[in-house]
Amino acid sequence: MPPAPGAAHHLALDLANTDVALPGGQSVDLLATPAAARRWLVDRGLAPADADLRETCASRLRALRDHVRALLTARTTGAPAPRAALDALNEALTRAPAASLLHWSPERGLYRAAAHPTTQIVEHALAALAADAADLLTGPDAERLTACGSAPCNRYLLRHGRRHWCSTRCGDRARAARAYARRTAATARTTHE
Repeated sequence: MPPAPGAAHHLALDLANTDVALPGGQSVDLLATPAAARRWLVDRGLAPADADLRETCASRLRALRDHVRALLTARTTGAPAPRAALDALNEALTRAPAASLLHWSPERGLYRAAAHPTTQIVEHALAALAADAADLLTGPDAERLTACGSAPCNRYLLRHGRRHWCSTRCGDRARAARAYARRTAATARTTHE
């Protein structure tokens, strides 16, 4: 599936959308295995390509995802933020500095890049994701945060205009469901007249 609107700018939103509910009771977990979790982190610049993640690390990433999802749900529904999710995000924020360090090279000049010490790859990734989640939930994009309006999709997005779907496929599915409901209601009215 294509990234949901806003996921390219907010890694925490991208993380929350790695466990996707599909029609027919199916689901896809993009962090299901250590290899998949490593690939996800590497593709987003949160771990070096040669990172060796174990199940413990992948499990920590999935747990953070669940806490981020709980906070996104609370934000979009107006419910109180779950204490366990707040504690987990705050703990991740304090585990390792999430700031990118300043570097210099003759090819690039001055640039910033995240440090990836081999003993703290996961801590740095979790801290960066937690910081992004905190920024998303408290920043200017928080008002645009919404859940996909097409059942059974469970992804989140940043609303743009009236769009409430994470993808064209979900929008098409929602429009088809509305059209079917209108036809069914019209048929029911006609039969009862």
